[in-house]
Amino acid sequence: VQLVESGGGLVQPGGSLRLSCAASGFPLSKYDMSWYRQAPGKERELVASISSVGGRTNYADSVKGRFTISRDNAKNTVYLQMNSLKSEDTAVYFCKATGASIFEAGKEYWGQGTQVTVSS
Repeated sequence: VQLVESGGGLVQPGGSLRLSCAASGFPLSKYDMSWYRQAPGKERELVASISSVGGRTNYADSVKGRFTISRDNAKNTVYLQMNSLKSEDTAVYFCKATGASIFEAGKEYWGQGTQVTVSS
């Protein structure tokens, strides 16, 4: 079982990045997926989530209108499109999978994180 994030990097304020989270070893379609972030000295916080059924999305107020979470179950991948980036978006971004079906209930997996730095 593995979640691997990619797509992080250094970007100027106002720029964009697309993060990817590739899953292996479990059926992504049976999992609710989330992106979290943790800035230095701060608690890890939920950024966005997308449900396994219906693709319902939810966003932190700080990223609404700027970030978009999506999933491609055929590719076993979840994405986070980040636009209009601000310095306060600088953090390590983590992908999380939470079992949503009766057979996957109670299961939870985390990726290793990818660094996003917004700076001029």
